[in-house]
Amino acid sequence: MIDNLNLAKLDQRDPAEMKMLKDAVGQIGFLTISNTGLDADRVRELIDTYRTFFRQPDKIKQSVDMATTGANRGWGASGSEQVDPKANPDYKEVFDCGYELQADDPYAGCGLSIYAPNLWPEGADAFRETIQAYYSDACAVAMRVLRAIAVAIGREAKCFDAAFDTPMALLRGNFYPQRPDWAGENDFGIGAHTDYGCLTLLATDGTPGLEVRMPSGDWQAVNAAPGQFIINFGEMLEIWTEGEVKATEHRVKGSSDERISVPLFFNPSFDTNVAPPASGKVIRAGEHLTQRFNETYLHLNAAS
Repeated sequence: MIDNLNLAKLDQRDPAEMKMLKDAVGQIGFLTISNTGLDADRVRELIDTYRTFFRQPDKIKQSVDMATTGANRGWGASGSEQVDPKANPDYKEVFDCGYELQADDPYAGCGLSIYAPNLWPEGADAFRETIQAYYSDACAVAMRVLRAIAVAIGREAKCFDAAFDTPMALLRGNFYPQRPDWAGENDFGIGAHTDYGCLTLLATDGTPGLEVRMPSGDWQAVNAAPGQFIINFGEMLEIWTEGEVKATEHRVKGSSDERISVPLFFNPSFDTNVAPPASGKVIRAGEHLTQRFNETYLHLNAAS
């Protein structure tokens, strides 16, 4: 079963809620969460903002096509990613934006694609403002969840905080069109995969589509209406916590209804060592994430 938790209770370290959290992160790797401070109206506004963008002519979207920049910011056309090498490229459009470095930041000028400048359509000030405001608030929610997880697995609440000073946090709008008649068994909105990074905070328009691989091996649908969020965890956090937090396989097959979802991939700074504490190993977060991006984005795969 995928549990629904109350973030306000987790903030208060409510014992029953914390036990549910520990079980969810260690056994299933998925949960839903409510009472975050990001209400249904705020999420609907965000979804509508992305929907307006995706319904524009391709000519406008191509003005911010990430394939022309060699990075992972801006618009990605359908078929531009392939998360499952055994399946066909993913049948969805995306729009990505991320953390914007200050001019004096040590990472500025290093040429790291993970910190590439954001791409925004010309004249789309309202689009940019809505998304950037949500990005900031969603990062704060993700940090609250991560602090609760730290306590649930026996660590100090703020043990992860310093690692997120310059986060490789990426906000994505996903547009899944109606599943076409020609789609076969190897065609997905997004193929089966585990996330690459730390923690994913997912808002959706309420349309079903996401499926989770349960411990039994069966696929189970998980859905959340606007104002409720789906949370799962990536390979990086699984490594970082020595498996106390589970990265779980999931997919979107697609249906007769179009669907928009907005994941925040909340990842630490590039140079963060995400090897298990006291292991004596070094696994740099940015190198892990860059490698996985290069394997997924077809335009980066071709360039590497």
